[in-house]
Amino acid sequence: MDFVPYAVPFFIALIVVELLADRWRGERNYRVADAINSLSTGVLSTTTGLLTKGVGLLTYAFALKHLALIELSAQSIWTWVFAFIFYDFCYYWLHRFGHERNILWAAHSVHHQSEDYNLTTALRQTSTGFLLSWVFYLPLAVLGVPLVVFISVASLNLLYQFWVHTRHVPKLGWLERFFVTPSNHRAHHAQNALYMDRNYGGVFIFWDRLFGSFQEEDENEPVIFGVTTPLASWNPLWANLQFYAQLWSDARRTESKWDKLRIWFMRTGWRPADVAAKYPLAKPDLSQFRKFEVPLDARQQLYIALQFAAYVAFGSYLMNVGEGLPTAALMLGWSAMVLGLFTLGVALENRPWALKAELLRLVLNVPLVWLAPLVGLWSASALGWLGLVSYSLFSVFGLYCCRDRLTRLAS
Repeated sequence: MDFVPYAVPFFIALIVVELLADRWRGERNYRVADAINSLSTGVLSTTTGLLTKGVGLLTYAFALKHLALIELSAQSIWTWVFAFIFYDFCYYWLHRFGHERNILWAAHSVHHQSEDYNLTTALRQTSTGFLLSWVFYLPLAVLGVPLVVFISVASLNLLYQFWVHTRHVPKLGWLERFFVTPSNHRAHHAQNALYMDRNYGGVFIFWDRLFGSFQEEDENEPVIFGVTTPLASWNPLWANLQFYAQLWSDARRTESKWDKLRIWFMRTGWRPADVAAKYPLAKPDLSQFRKFEVPLDARQQLYIALQFAAYVAFGSYLMNVGEGLPTAALMLGWSAMVLGLFTLGVALENRPWALKAELLRLVLNVPLVWLAPLVGLWSASALGWLGLVSYSLFSVFGLYCCRDRLTRLAS
């Protein structure tokens, strides 16, 4: 059973609590653009997962049927205990290789791009991890862990990791020796040399202590969050494609055919010698570190936040009805989500063509109203039509309220 959808209201509530704690303590761990960007990647990942989760489940079910050495019972508590612990062991190695190999870092880097650290960072997830992550969980199938147990412990592992993405919880004494905590996970998200590529556990930190990848958070070395090649963007699509694009560019530029292939599987950061010499990548000086910022006035921020809330509602709808929708409906819903989140990213970055992109997005609601009922995305009811038309009209009114700033930007 997947427990994650049931936890979404609690995620939202805890984010609100953390925001209130920020205000009470006079801290600023949230920025509107960064939080929306993190949540956008999460919404995009969830929506993409409706189309791709079959990759992991089908391969797991196939391995369970044809490769299992033993058969464990889902009725036994010991099966659940074993599966929960062994799943975290497999996650540790997926996570570790996700930092140590280019092709896996291309997917996982999305989670580390935020230069803030708060509970929205926990929801910042990749949309391409499904391509290879399933390989690391096949040992559970080989050892006979039933599919329902696998799905359940996977969701529990993910739920646990939510709460450790906060700066408001200090070190927790003896718990630091056994469990992943906010303190040792803060170190994991650092780009400081001291903390790089450490603390990979999902629930248990003793894997890191056992395999030599543990690093305690040091009060003399304040954590600087983010990645050493900054994203410098608020766009969730580019967040997912940035490192793939760099690898593809390097593979295309190198003269060596062997390097064109092996760059994808080499250690993270490895580049062909000829490309590195001709196209060096400058790494920022952390002593001069400045977070990525794009000026936005209050009206723009409010407009984008309200638009994003509409896409969160749309994403929630897809999560609730996704399993019963035909593939065409899921593809249409995913396409609408991708276009919307991309456009909001453009607006957050104050691109000169942001107004044109937003108007195009709203115009495309017209064919969406006609096409969605045909493929079964929603019923052809007057209420559905009225809702989408009303949303579009309110959006146009919001653009009118922001017209001065947007007009100056477009010119």
